[in-house]
Amino acid sequence: MNEQTGLRHPVYGLLPAEVEGFDSLAELALDMRWSWNHAADEVWRKLDPVLWDLSHHPCDILQTVSREKILSVLADPAFREKIDALVRSKRQALEAPGWFQQEHPDSPLTSVAYFSMEFMLSEALPIYSGGLGNVAGDQLKAASDLGVPVVGVGLLYQQGYFRQVIDQAGAQQALYPYNDPGQLPITPLRQANGEWLRLEIALPAYSVWLRTWQVQVGRVKLYLMDSNDAANFPAHRGITSELYGGGSELRLKQELLLGIGGWRLLGALGIRPEVCHLNEGHAAFAVLERARTFMQETAQPFEVALAATRVGNLFTTHTAVPAGFDCFAPALIEQYLGAYAEKKLGITLHDLLAMGRQNPNDSSESFNMAYLAVRGSGAVNGVSRLHGEVSRHIFLPLFPHWPQNEIPVGHVTNGVHMPTWDSASADDLWTRACGKDRWLGTTETMERDIRSVSDATFWQFRIAASKSLVEYTRARLSRQLAASGASAEEVDAAKHLFDPNALTLGFARRFATYKRPNLLLHDPARLMRILANSERPVQLIIAGKAHPEDQAGQALIHEWINFIRQPENRPHIVFLSDYDMLLTENLVQGVDVWINTPRRPWEASGTSGMKVLVNGGINLSELDGWWAEAYTPEVGWALGDGLEHGDDPAWDAVEANALYELLEREVIPEFYNRDNGGIPRAWVKRMRESMARLTPRFSANRTVTEYTEQHYLPAAAACRLRIANNGTIGRQIADWHGRLDKKWAAIHFGEVKVETAGGQHAFEVLVRLDDLDVQSVRVELYADGVMGGAAVRQEMKRVRELAGAPGTYVYTAAVSAARPPGDYTARVVSHFDGAAIPLEDARILWQR
Repeated sequence: MNEQTGLRHPVYGLLPAEVEGFDSLAELALDMRWSWNHAADEVWRKLDPVLWDLSHHPCDILQTVSREKILSVLADPAFREKIDALVRSKRQALEAPGWFQQEHPDSPLTSVAYFSMEFMLSEALPIYSGGLGNVAGDQLKAASDLGVPVVGVGLLYQQGYFRQVIDQAGAQQALYPYNDPGQLPITPLRQANGEWLRLEIALPAYSVWLRTWQVQVGRVKLYLMDSNDAANFPAHRGITSELYGGGSELRLKQELLLGIGGWRLLGALGIRPEVCHLNEGHAAFAVLERARTFMQETAQPFEVALAATRVGNLFTTHTAVPAGFDCFAPALIEQYLGAYAEKKLGITLHDLLAMGRQNPNDSSESFNMAYLAVRGSGAVNGVSRLHGEVSRHIFLPLFPHWPQNEIPVGHVTNGVHMPTWDSASADDLWTRACGKDRWLGTTETMERDIRSVSDATFWQFRIAASKSLVEYTRARLSRQLAASGASAEEVDAAKHLFDPNALTLGFARRFATYKRPNLLLHDPARLMRILANSERPVQLIIAGKAHPEDQAGQALIHEWINFIRQPENRPHIVFLSDYDMLLTENLVQGVDVWINTPRRPWEASGTSGMKVLVNGGINLSELDGWWAEAYTPEVGWALGDGLEHGDDPAWDAVEANALYELLEREVIPEFYNRDNGGIPRAWVKRMRESMARLTPRFSANRTVTEYTEQHYLPAAAACRLRIANNGTIGRQIADWHGRLDKKWAAIHFGEVKVETAGGQHAFEVLVRLDDLDVQSVRVELYADGVMGGAAVRQEMKRVRELAGAPGTYVYTAAVSAARPPGDYTARVVSHFDGAAIPLEDARILWQR
């Protein structure tokens, strides 16, 4: 399958494609690399400075400006040379070997398929909602920088996530403007004969046709699908209409198209990934389709295909509460997947439902997409150290009788793509200190290099950033007020709001009750005393959306709007509506302090605070998500005691008071305490520590490097091994499962003896395996960890078969006598070389 894309984009049909130089403009516009490499910004600004500042959307600019303007700028030799140089630089960068090619030249990894419900690449491609898309988009960009062979797979939404308007009553209104593909930086995927590559996905009683698209993200490609095909029934054209919209049935259809359709699209393109990375459970049906494809190629049954392929699947969970997982009624699964299970996978509906249930035999239990992802993957991870702990607790029911510390969920802490989120001046500062190629490889020297920047340089950089943010805030707020029908006086007043020299606090995120966006409003009078202090003024910028179905979240927005609209409060607080990527960029580049107040431990990671690091902003955050592992007193401020208190209004009051006190006693005095040169030395010291210690550590560069070395490379090697020879090892694993199914119940313990001498406990344990192969299990001695230490898990040695008792074996082990023998107990677990236990088989039998 060939990919023929570029010249068929609508941008060529509307503009002078025949004019020399136009193809170079289009090539730059259609590569999302412009969203983080800002060398071409001046090109788009020259074509239409107003539209560029409003939209940051090159394709839109190319289709909006007049033919005369295009011809005029292309006739300028200096402008042409600039464009040609940008194209040359882009092509050279894409052809040069990246970190991955240099560090892993003989790798078995040729392709990682990264599935996600949303991708945040730019405001020019509005197919994102928030954190999940942020992570997905930033990891694709970092993969491009590093040369990691990743392809993204997602959906193209006709309307995407909603756009927010605050009405005259202060309430959020949701709007859904249409995403015209002809104005987006995407190109249709075409077959070698020029025909649009379309996929037919069979649903009950009808088929859905999917159109396919490509987004160029530097070295990486993102493939998108949408159902707005003329061959579809009108209702089915709208399956991909909204991100996170509609009811349960629509969501199920979307996830079927993403998982099953996405894997088929890769096959149609001739892409055979060793690794399938599920960014949340939405795309978990891909593990079924991957197994089905293997079945088709090898004539193996489903259990063999799953055993062979699951080791190449990685599931990343972002959910901190069980209620956050997508669950579907059994009747819906039967309706949409019953025939697929029986005719395509060769399994019963009961077996399919069992993959998404805690209790396979509970016919009333819903089908949980996260459970399917766990049972179809070779590794599972959370997105921060704390979230890994939380996730082990969440998934504990899937591994009965296993200690929580052994639940097979690790963590790779999220990071953000720093070149996307840094300002032009921040980029210049870091380039002078660390070099222009600092994000193209590892980051060992960055902490040392950025420390060399002087206090005066740091502070001048921050003064300029504050000034830019105030100018942006004034312009955006005045447009926002004008659009909402505010008076001319209000619009004009917005143009003079805020002081570039005042301390600026930022709070922007999804408005949900667990994020406690109104913690600052706990004592409104005290908040206003803090903000309105004439000697040490503070200004607050707020932004965020609440899901259209989240009435409680919308009420929190309404409360803030009503408070801000009080005349005495207006000079000190603004709410900027329609929180999107462009607004986020401006906020994180300019605020002095980023505030985050989630209810621990419900913030799986959080990425908004990471974005201020590269720009010199400082975090004041709850000890949750990433900040729980990032915080030290030198780099910012912490809220909370590091413990969980649940949904407790009394504790909210305690933390609100602590937040006010931090602002009053530490944050504000440190910002305004200046030396004779006007520099707040303690503030700059904290800013330097935050930038130096945390920016490399919480970059997507580090995250993608960790995923590559800890997951992608081992998974690729293991997958190649398992699928070799028509899945021979997969067949062996399936047979092993079958033996355990039949014979596990016969296993039991006999006598246990302990002798203590020479500082050691010597354990001898009898285990009856009956006629089960001794290689199918492992006998261990186990003791819980003490004082936060690691648990003891020591394999016991099989020394002999008990005379006169066939199938009964003697196992021994010696451990330190520093702990009493009663701390230890023997256990039997399943075992197969190369299998992840308990992820691939959760059987366990305890001696006591």
